[in-house]
Amino acid sequence: MLTSEIKRKALQLGYLACGVIPANAFDEYTKHLDTRTQSFPESESLYEPFYAFAHPPEGAKSVIVCTRRYNGYHMPKSLGGLIGKLYLFHCMLPYSEAARAAAEFEAYLQFRNIRTLTYDTPVRLAASIAGLGTYGYNNFFYDSKHGSYVWIDTWVVDKTLEYDATQEKVVLSACSEACQKCIKACPTRALAEPFSMNRGRCLTHLLTHAEDTLDETTRGQMGRWLYGCDICQDICPMNKGKFEETEEFPLLAEYASYLTPERILEMDENTFDNVFRPRFFAAGTGSLWQWKCNVLRSLVNAGDTRYYVLIQQYTAHPDPRVREIAEWGCQRLGISDASASRVSSTARGT
Repeated sequence: MLTSEIKRKALQLGYLACGVIPANAFDEYTKHLDTRTQSFPESESLYEPFYAFAHPPEGAKSVIVCTRRYNGYHMPKSLGGLIGKLYLFHCMLPYSEAARAAAEFEAYLQFRNIRTLTYDTPVRLAASIAGLGTYGYNNFFYDSKHGSYVWIDTWVVDKTLEYDATQEKVVLSACSEACQKCIKACPTRALAEPFSMNRGRCLTHLLTHAEDTLDETTRGQMGRWLYGCDICQDICPMNKGKFEETEEFPLLAEYASYLTPERILEMDENTFDNVFRPRFFAAGTGSLWQWKCNVLRSLVNAGDTRYYVLIQQYTAHPDPRVREIAEWGCQRLGISDASASRVSSTARGT
């Protein structure tokens, strides 16, 4: 009875589906991590923290899993191919409808005397175990109606509930066996084979967690992306026609004004920490240099002559990492004082 009421409440709050599984259902997660670290030993340290996800805290009895779509928002044309959709429509932003619904659902659980415990759940696996969808070869969770454009919320609770029937093997694919478009499209070869990924080579990781300016080959492979990546999702046949773009996401238009190349390159630390990072919180403290490098690298890979003068300007930047990318860009594009001057004159119509 209680489990049915919990699921009904989740649907009332706008979730697509809700499932309940035992808290100790994640043994298979460790096996997948072992496979990853064996396949990609160079990224072993990046996977080590995830082993804790397979071990729920003391007192944990059940995991409540809810899914919500994020494919109904308008995608600004200026940000397509630059910022991943998930990060533009992030469901944890406190002013989003999704975050408000999650807070109300947690308050409901507390009202029903169900205590929630702090625990980083492997959410995609949890949703699959609960029978709410399947995996794609690109490791994303798929809902049959909304593709992989699905957000997953989980609550680990201290109460034994009625559990949904689970499959013995949960990493089952909805993909056609012959389709490996996502693997072929991955520019850095992070997706090497179905259900596997070299985390250290994934664009999303490189864009926010790289400790240096990366080698020239990798820079060229990263295209124009600044934060996140949608390549393996956008090319997926199961996602075709799944992005509806019928609503405006709160405050996105206001933040989009900060996402021009010029504004990011000119941004100071105060604006970055107090305006920018609260919206794009995967960007770490002190990582403004990385955003500037990402912008310059994106401009270089775009090859747009309108930005030649801007790229050359940053060869004099005080941060040596920023200078390095600008200098690499000038060399790659053949930008010199004379060529930059000609482009500038042409742009002004003189």
